[in-house]
Amino acid sequence: MIIKMTIHQQTYEILLADNPTAKSFVEQLPLTLIMKELNGNEKFADLPHALPARQIKPGILQEGELMLYGRQTLVLFYEAFQTSYSYTSIGKVIAPENLIRVVGDKNIEVHFSQ
Repeated sequence: MIIKMTIHQQTYEILLADNPTAKSFVEQLPLTLIMKELNGNEKFADLPHALPARQIKPGILQEGELMLYGRQTLVLFYEAFQTSYSYTSIGKVIAPENLIRVVGDKNIEVHFSQ
């Protein structure tokens, strides 16, 4: 399944993972979040409701990955980096080109829809 993510009038398609976490995320759509800047490589926000989690340690996170940290924190990675943290996959931006430029280095409003 593919959903849309809009940031500053720029729309990206996200290919969702085939798991209960992604299915539960879709049930919360449409959803607009203020996502906070963290570490120069990610944006995060707490979801209105917790999601089922099945965490793994991905090692390397890629630009455009949409993950769940814990059970209620949505994380969008806009730059690849190595991590020792555990996440549950929700999906991945299909074409993340220019994502780093669009998200910038401040908090942003992000709209997710079907």
